[in-house]
Amino acid sequence: MSAVSREERLSKMENEAKTSSVSNSGQESLDRLLPSVSTGLSPRKRTTSQCKSEPPLLRTSKRTIYTAGRPPWYNEHGAQSKEAFVIGLCGGSASGKTTVARKIIEALDVPWVVLLSMDSFYKVLSPEQQTLAASNDYNFDHPDAFDFDLLTHTLRKLKQGKSVKIPVYDFTTHGRQKEWKTVYGASVIIFEGIMSFADKKLLQLLDMKIFVDTDSDIRLVRRLRRDITDRGRDIEGVIKQYNKFVKPAFEQYIEPTMRLADIVVPRGGGNMVAIDLIVQHVHSQLEERELSVRAALASAHQAQPLPQTLSVLESTPQVRGMHTIIRNKETSRDEFIFYSKRLMRLLIERALSFLPSQAHVVQTPQGEDYEGRTFHGKRITGVSILRAGETMEPALRAVCKDVRIGKILIQTNQDTGEPELHYLRLPKDISEDHVILMDCTVSTGAAAMMAVRVLLDHDVQEDKILLVSLLMAEMGVHSVAYAFPQVKIITTAVDKKVNDLFHIIPGIGNFGDRYFGTDAPPDWSDEEMDEPSC
Repeated sequence: MSAVSREERLSKMENEAKTSSVSNSGQESLDRLLPSVSTGLSPRKRTTSQCKSEPPLLRTSKRTIYTAGRPPWYNEHGAQSKEAFVIGLCGGSASGKTTVARKIIEALDVPWVVLLSMDSFYKVLSPEQQTLAASNDYNFDHPDAFDFDLLTHTLRKLKQGKSVKIPVYDFTTHGRQKEWKTVYGASVIIFEGIMSFADKKLLQLLDMKIFVDTDSDIRLVRRLRRDITDRGRDIEGVIKQYNKFVKPAFEQYIEPTMRLADIVVPRGGGNMVAIDLIVQHVHSQLEERELSVRAALASAHQAQPLPQTLSVLESTPQVRGMHTIIRNKETSRDEFIFYSKRLMRLLIERALSFLPSQAHVVQTPQGEDYEGRTFHGKRITGVSILRAGETMEPALRAVCKDVRIGKILIQTNQDTGEPELHYLRLPKDISEDHVILMDCTVSTGAAAMMAVRVLLDHDVQEDKILLVSLLMAEMGVHSVAYAFPQVKIITTAVDKKVNDLFHIIPGIGNFGDRYFGTDAPPDWSDEEMDEPSC
């Protein structure tokens, strides 16, 4: 198996993932509204609200950006210690907000940027309101048309690094679709909408406020083109809605908030001078928020007794004999795979014994009762840390029928030495499951901690996570157990030392390379080695 580039791997994963009562005056709500900002241009070529939720690719007009490499957003205690930088983009309808947002994303050239549109958060309309909307008599440009409570809750969670569900709004039917999109993880969040500055609680979440100021005639022309071409409206209806609702709303609610903006961008996406200034500021803010997790792990929790949450497979002559074979550098690849698989099967069986169970009586073919045990939980899901953790999936499938599988790709940044989250695909409603997190070696615990943090951000309960690994270093055990004391840790052996390169000593070597028969790619994650990744 030859080494492939990061782009090829991520592109392959992307393809894989694809298979699987509003009043006109509004005076009653002014006590919670704040003045607004100027206009901004942006032709929208879509009929549903735009909230990309499928990393790792973001396509712009010029190139494809790999939204990968999210650095640690938590400290050595496992607690979230770094929030995403949130940019608020405000402006009138069709002012160019989305265009400015995409220009910023392209110029930033940083991983994990999320574009969140306020259009996704229109309220669900009643039948009477649906009738008004169909005849262009419903005011979509009034603050009361938006679900600010849901919007604020969602943006706050996303800023904290949590997984969130975004409603998908259909402008053709004026309603939310049944399916919601999941968005997770960002270094930068760009939030755009006509009422981005219109709510006090929402305003407090914005680290940078930008107003896109575009001439009203240009905005009208763009709105005509968009609504007629993309949303199937007729010209009379568009003009009626503009004069009755859009223009008055801009003057009453949006334009007054321009004074709240940190930067006003005239001419929208064509103003590259303003965009360059914005990008420079964001870069400086991101540099101030950088964390060094691995270095902290290397100096913490030393000379401590092994935690009670650790379970090591009994070192029987059989287990020790298999370790002798897989640790031997002269062992052939076929034997390495064979005996690794045997150990994996024993390891998974051991891990299953820690799952909750309850008494269950069945009747035998002889008509007698037998009191046994049955799993007491909703589901079991396996999550592998790519690529080495993926080798444990067959063992899990062999003992758990119809088990669901998720994947997380974590790699080490060659410049900083820090683990980075590059890709994840987790089953739906994983928050209700007991999760078996799989990787073959755990050295400093950096990648394992990141993977656990990902599961927690998706609302998996800490005491429902079982980390299983063929081999761990004491440093990694202490790091994971200290940060996440309720996570159960199961392994076949624990080695005492880690060298200056964060490789486990005596260790197994590069498990992924020995298993797959590849040379170690220069940018491959440490979790494949006895390394600093896990």
